[in-house]
Amino acid sequence: MSEAPFFYVYRDRAGEWRWRLRAAGNHEIIADSAEAYVSKSGCEQAAARVQRDAPRALIVTEQS
Repeated sequence: MSEAPFFYVYRDRAGEWRWRLRAAGNHEIIADSAEAYVSKSGCEQAAARVQRDAPRALIVTEQS
């Protein structure tokens, strides 16, 4: 099993490309692409943007 989270890029049933971020160890899905991509390279670029930008992301909680 993987020791680090990883992006899994795959074709969906419509033949378009998507990514899933999977957890280390149990490989549970942590996040996935909200849209499909026509090209594999476009999908990989989107996953790379998430990978690059996620450490800077803020957590915003709804106020009750």
